[in-house]
Parts: sequence; structure tokens; C-alpha cells
Amino acid sequence: MIVLKSDQLNVEFQTLGGALSSIKDKDDVEYLWQGDPTYWSGQAPVLFPICGSVRNDTVLYDMEDGSQKEGKIPRHGLVRKKDFTLIEQTDNSVTFAIEDDEEMYANYPYHFRLEITYTVIGKTIRTQYKIYNKESEKSMPYFIGGHPGFNCPLLDDEVYEDYYLEFEKPETCTVPKPFPETGMLDFKDRSSWLNNQKELDLNFDFFSYDAVTLDELESRTVALRSRKHDKGLKLHFKEFPNLIVWSTLNKGPFIALEPWSGLSTSIEEGDRLEDKKDVKILKPGRFEQLGFNIEIL
Repeated sequence: MIVLKSDQLNVEFQTLGGALSSIKDKDDVEYLWQGDPTYWSGQAPVLFPICGSVRNDTVLYDMEDGSQKEGKIPRHGLVRKKDFTLIEQTDNSVTFAIEDDEEMYANYPYHFRLEITYTVIGKTIRTQYKIYNKESEKSMPYFIGGHPGFNCPLLDDEVYEDYYLEFEKPETCTVPKPFPETGMLDFKDRSSWLNNQKELDLNFDFFSYDAVTLDELESRTVALRSRKHDKGLKLHFKEFPNLIVWSTLNKGPFIALEPWSGLSTSIEEGDRLEDKKDVKILKPGRFEQLGFNIEIL
């Protein structure tokens, strides 16, 4: 484990997935989900080069000779179960990196480098992604996102329904229909989810079908709060257009608040990454950075 400390937090990381593994405050309260496989064995995976799912785990690439190549990318991408390299650690930050290997290149034919820098200051953890396109001639389509799960409830004498989400602004929005068996969406078949609300009381029924895809939010922060005390957290995701809210069908005592640059494939979309909603296209030899903050309240 790699540990960073501030005067307010003790934060741990692991090279597997280059991911967060613990967030504790001064009272030793654990905020990050600890991966109980009864519900979900993950904690805070990094999603790249896709977020969510593509049709049949398959993408198509246009090759230089005019042919098309098929690649297989499982749900949430290629790096979340790979070992990253620890390349730098300071008193308040740590940086992990990964580059494509032969297996990844066979299914995502771009040479890339992904660096993730975590910085801990006071009560805030900054997650900063830096994506490099190492190709000399090809532009690289990609998505990236975070998938942090948080304990809910945080304390032993509470239940899930004691918690609520608090948005930055009153929200009125719809959500696309999900297809849990494939992970795909239907952007055209939408249902109302928020109606001029800043607060939403949590209930496991929200996830009785699948994750909730919030692609129409005006807010760029969301807080997880309890009705019984002041402990909680806030996610700042202004650099990301989408927020996914999720827990498991078997009532896992956690909630995932996930900033995504792109979304699962919609049923009317094709199988080329370049054609998908919110795709980022990175020019040869260039890099891009984006990130989000987790603030412990």
C-alpha cells in the first residue's frame, strides 16, 4: 500500500489499477467502499479507453489499408485490472503510469500512456488523469472516467435510507433507459428522474434495474450527506459531462458516484469509438488532462 497523509486525512492507494483503496478521516471513519465481494469486489477503478459498455464488447477500427479491424474491450475498459507503475511520490502526491502492452494494442490499436496523479491537501483528494497519444500519425479516440464507491452508511448505527444526495443546483432531468444484460443505453427512451430538486433521498429501489446515467445535469458537484450527522463527502466533477450513480441489485451498503467523460454505447450508435457521444479525439503526439476532486466534509 502507498499512503498519503494530510492534517485531516489518511489515504491509501494500490498499484493494481493505479487506484484509491482507503480514505479515512481524523476519527478513523472509512469513506471508501472496501470491496466486499458479496456486493461488489471493486473500490475505485479507473475506466479507460471506454466508460461503461460497448455492443458485444466489440469495437471497429478503420485501418490504413481501408480494411476494418475488430477489437474486444470489456466493460469499463482495459486498465482497471492491470498493474500500474509507481513513478513518483512526494509528501502529498503520488503518480502511477501504464502504457499499452501487446494484448491491449491488439484490441485498442493505439500506443498510449496514462498517468494518474493523486494529490491530498486538507480534506480533498484530487484525481488527475493525463492521457498521451504516442502515435506519430493516428488520432486516438478515447473515454476516461472514475468509479469510486463510498460507504453508505458511514457509521454503524445508520441505514442506507438515512442518506441523501445534494446537488449544487435544483435539477430537473431525465435519464436514458439502461439494458443491464448488455450495459448499453437508449438515449431516446428516457424517463423523468429529478423534478426541480436539489436533494434526493436515497433508496435501493433506484438501482433495482441498473445504474442511473445523469447526462443532463447542470450541477457540477454532488454531495453524499446523512440526516443524522455532519459527516459526508462532495464530488466535484466540472471537467466531466456525465455522472453515473450506482449500487448493486442485492442492496450493497455503498454508493458509487462516477464522473465519466463518455457513456455506454446507445442502441442507435455504431461500433466505431469515433462515432460515440462525447468521445474525445486526441491528436498524434499530444496529451490531455482532466480530473475530479473528492472532498471529505
